[in-house]
Amino acid sequence: MEPHLEQIREQQKQSWNKFSGGWKKWDELVMDFLKPMGDEIIRALNPQKNDVILDVASGTGEPGLTIAGKVTGGKVVMTDLADDMLKIARENAALREIENIETVVCDVCELPFPDNTFDAISCRFGFMFFPDMQLAAKEMVRVLKPGGKIATAVWNVPEKNFWVTATMGTINRNMELPPPPPGSPGIFRCAKDGLISDIFLQAGLKNISQVEVAGKLNCKTTDAYWGMQTEVAAPIVAALANASDDMREKIKYETYAIVNERYPDGNVIIDSSALVIYGEK
Repeated sequence: MEPHLEQIREQQKQSWNKFSGGWKKWDELVMDFLKPMGDEIIRALNPQKNDVILDVASGTGEPGLTIAGKVTGGKVVMTDLADDMLKIARENAALREIENIETVVCDVCELPFPDNTFDAISCRFGFMFFPDMQLAAKEMVRVLKPGGKIATAVWNVPEKNFWVTATMGTINRNMELPPPPPGSPGIFRCAKDGLISDIFLQAGLKNISQVEVAGKLNCKTTDAYWGMQTEVAAPIVAALANASDDMREKIKYETYAIVNERYPDGNVIIDSSALVIYGEK
């Protein structure tokens, strides 16, 4: 991997470890929010009882733990760059008495597994952050058995994801943030229609399909929305860290105003949209 990509990887590793506490705090809310995308990945993969499945960018454990409950005669290997996130996944597995999992700290671009190891691979909201998405896809295909399946979820366009643009849009209006280099990791990096499908095709996959999946972030209150955003979303935390106290208050005030305007009854349930892309080796 090129030096600048290795640097991005190390920055992400530090970031995910740093924010693992926030993810643990908001895990129930976030996992409920992301469940429809995980469900569609599982539907597409259709895991069988004795399958050995790889879950990439597992974070706090989903959809890997749910898959593990279905492959009772097999197992799920859960990988992530950040061991602090996998620690939470192991805790969640213990709480649910799920034992047929294994966690491995590794980079998706250098998977420490032999060729043709896994029956299927799941990856929910990982691709946007991989320094080299094509290399990541190639590595996944390498460790997938012939006839094996891959399914991944990525976020759709900003216009369909108010749950993040409400805050990031307010930050961008108030702060002159330097634009990230083209193609650099970010939440909407994979939103372009057909982008992941093309990556899958180039990696050697076939029977590729894409579906849109809707979700709802059920914060209930604007306070909960703001709390989650500012303790889980690394770009938001980073931007606010560089703002003055007055600017942070201004951004918070304006974000609350935007959210409250859209949900005047005070019941903050925000729609989202993701794409789930599927392919076969």
